[in-house]
Amino acid sequence: MSWHCTIEQQDKQQHILLTHPKRQQLKLHCQLPCQWAESATAIAIVIGRVRPYGEDYLQDNAAQWLLNCYQQHTDAVTDKLAGFFLLLIADKTTDSVYLINDHVGSIPCYIRQQTDGSVAISDNLPALSATQPPLAAQAMFNYLFFHCIPSPLSVYQGISKLEPGVMAHIDSNGNVQQNRYYQPAFTRSANSPEQLMQRCRQLIAEAVRRNVDDNCAAFLSGGLDSSTVAGMLANHQQTLAKTAKTYSIGFEAKGYDETEYALITAKHFATEHKVHYLQPDEIAKHFTEVAGYFNEPFGNSSAMAAYICAKTARADGITVMLAGDGGDEIFAGNERYVKQKVFQRFSALPGPLQTLLNLGLNNSLADKLPLLKKASSYVRQAKVPLPDRLDSYNFLNRFDLTQMFSPTLLQHIDTNQPAQQKRDRYHACRSDDAVDKMMYLDWKFTLADNDLVKVSQMCQLAGVEVRFPLFEKELVDFSCTVPAELKAPGQKLRDFYKNSFRGFLPDATLSKSKHGFGLPFGVWMKQRPDLHSLALEALQHFKQRDILQPAFIDQAIETFENGHAGYYGELVWIIVVLELWLQQHGVNHV
Repeated sequence: MSWHCTIEQQDKQQHILLTHPKRQQLKLHCQLPCQWAESATAIAIVIGRVRPYGEDYLQDNAAQWLLNCYQQHTDAVTDKLAGFFLLLIADKTTDSVYLINDHVGSIPCYIRQQTDGSVAISDNLPALSATQPPLAAQAMFNYLFFHCIPSPLSVYQGISKLEPGVMAHIDSNGNVQQNRYYQPAFTRSANSPEQLMQRCRQLIAEAVRRNVDDNCAAFLSGGLDSSTVAGMLANHQQTLAKTAKTYSIGFEAKGYDETEYALITAKHFATEHKVHYLQPDEIAKHFTEVAGYFNEPFGNSSAMAAYICAKTARADGITVMLAGDGGDEIFAGNERYVKQKVFQRFSALPGPLQTLLNLGLNNSLADKLPLLKKASSYVRQAKVPLPDRLDSYNFLNRFDLTQMFSPTLLQHIDTNQPAQQKRDRYHACRSDDAVDKMMYLDWKFTLADNDLVKVSQMCQLAGVEVRFPLFEKELVDFSCTVPAELKAPGQKLRDFYKNSFRGFLPDATLSKSKHGFGLPFGVWMKQRPDLHSLALEALQHFKQRDILQPAFIDQAIETFENGHAGYYGELVWIIVVLELWLQQHGVNHV
């Protein structure tokens, strides 16, 4: 008497049913292709791409390798894994079921625990929400805070998401217990900076090579990460007498277009490069489709650019795209990492001096004096501990929540939950350095919950597979051995990384300021009547949902119309995207 597995193919999805005579059934719905293997003692199912740590991706059935690995290393199987995957192992000898995702949770894992004790699992939310459970009020609040809904919550009540780097155990009653297996220690290497830089170049070359496909290309924004991936791809293709292909998105809007840097990289590595200039009419054409395609409401405004870029590549026959996401988060490339060092100096001062500066500068009088205004703002921000200080300019910290949200919604949520989620993650980092802690925080909230969701699902919509060589597990582990003061000494962003690739990347790329595939939606909305009309209509519908107060929505519209198109355009964008997602998924109430 043990687990029995049956698999059906229906509506372009695989439906796997695990049944046990003494237990309730477990259903696994896969939108992505999966592999499976079975023995007398276990069943192994692989969604995505798994490989042995330190080795290349497997050419044969990865599920069979996983099954063998589990049987040989049952208690230490996660130490042997690398890649980007979602795994399920049913142990017939112990009646246990395990769910394992990769170190960054690159493949979504939604879990619905039924009242009869059965469990349904899927890599796509629609497979579990056909009966449409009620919306989770807390998820609505969290979306407006993060512009996405971070795990473990989902947009629906009763459906959760697996957090990254977790092994979950499902017991005989259908209860799910998560244990984080990936929580590396930030241990300083004894190697010299030169040795570390050589190792960095080697690991990245290996990571890109492992992800190259017969018919692939690379996203190229012109920044450090995408340029490195493009360059490594070009080197690899040259050994095969092929020319690497790269793709960029351009914007015909002042202050947003960075294609000149992409062209510098493309010329430097002699890639076959294509630039697609994103037009406002494309935004209007695909707006509703893109907003509704995500598993959950997703407000990252660069999603449209990622989709159009992938769509352009797919039209040329490209089936796999290499992306540069992750480099900033392991080699200290985000401006906030060095900016926060300035504020950390305040907390390093003796207590009496902090008190004196606070009394003298943190007051309304100092705010009014031109010579003291900046110092007053500094003290006020410095007094806020990390990671809370990172959200000083968050919309939800800039408005009165009682005037922003409906009273009904506020009664059912914990307004402190988003901040507490970030505090828990920040303080779980196994390092005492604030830069390491901020990067570890970003592995989840910037990458797992946001950037990788954006790129993966937009590529999926375009019919392209995306791979993330710069966040392969070996490279992340290596980054934890590079001291934070070497990655970003003083106010120098990505200093270690830049020095690692001097002579490989163009000098102009190494010296450029950080940018990406931004979207000037606020600017276009003011210029284009069709976008303006689409957004205003969605905002009027959203007033009926009892999430935000109608008066606040009117205030947001008025402020956008008469204020800064970039900042307030982002606020309008995230509200409009939420409304369009709710409409596309047939949600008529909260």
